[in-house]
Amino acid sequence: MRFCGQPFCLWLALLAPMAQAQDYPIQPQQVAADSWVVVADTGYFTPANGGFLVNTAFIATGDGVVVLGSGPSRAFGEQYRRVIEHTTGQAVRELIITHKHPDHFLGNQAFRDVPIRADERTSAMLRSEAEGLAENLYRLVGDRMQGTEVQLPTAPLPTGLRVVGGHRLEFIAVAGHTQSDIAVFDHTTGVLYAIDQVFNGRTPTLPNASIADWLAALDRLQALPFKVLVPGHGPVTRDAGPIHATRRYLQWLDGSLREAAGRGLTPNEVMALPVPAEFAAWAEARDEWRRSVGFLYGRYEQAALPAVDGR
Repeated sequence: MRFCGQPFCLWLALLAPMAQAQDYPIQPQQVAADSWVVVADTGYFTPANGGFLVNTAFIATGDGVVVLGSGPSRAFGEQYRRVIEHTTGQAVRELIITHKHPDHFLGNQAFRDVPIRADERTSAMLRSEAEGLAENLYRLVGDRMQGTEVQLPTAPLPTGLRVVGGHRLEFIAVAGHTQSDIAVFDHTTGVLYAIDQVFNGRTPTLPNASIADWLAALDRLQALPFKVLVPGHGPVTRDAGPIHATRRYLQWLDGSLREAAGRGLTPNEVMALPVPAEFAAWAEARDEWRRSVGFLYGRYEQAALPAVDGR
């Protein structure tokens, strides 16, 4: 499936001779038995990082490898699959797409010979949005996206517990970061793959967020008996610290936007407000605050408008 218009594709074709093969820094970190995580850059999309911003993971179940996320491009997906099979000595069994953001699914082409699973709502959103999401990543990342085309999910991802090989994997619906998100808890190892519901040392991104749903999701994830926490962005931990920090950030953001709207501040005035010291040192703190104002502030302004005719 192609997603770029004719002029845009022509521009990419002209750039192709200048593109150089460049490996991604894919370095699996074993976090438990049969379980690996690849921790990504915590910046923003650039040609230098090739869009590699999201943590990915894979579980060697003894009955094939379950892969969580395919990364931002065809080149990433192909390199990643080679790393997975070399690391585990097992074939890939299936790929799990946890939500609709492009850095999670644009490596799907490398896994088209196995089931690519996503929940029903994410699959529906990708059918209508994936091409636009991919084209935007092309604009941000450039040559590192060469050859990348949208490969949609091909199989359902039911929520609940499923035994795969020697692992009991629970797929948990926790909307909030987007309209539909799936976290994965491995009951066998105690590893919680919290996806982008949890950020660690990197400022959360909110282009499709519902803060109320996100806070409820964090409560549900924190209640799980996990031993290892894999955030969507930032280092792996063995405690709930990143859950607490993500919650505090969302509460601060929600309160700040609500107060600003009540004071009648313009979006530019809100963007200029200070970020608390606790969050200011996180990667992309100031830029993500500005982006969040752009994504969300209109809702708060509308909610702060006085009622008309008692309605």
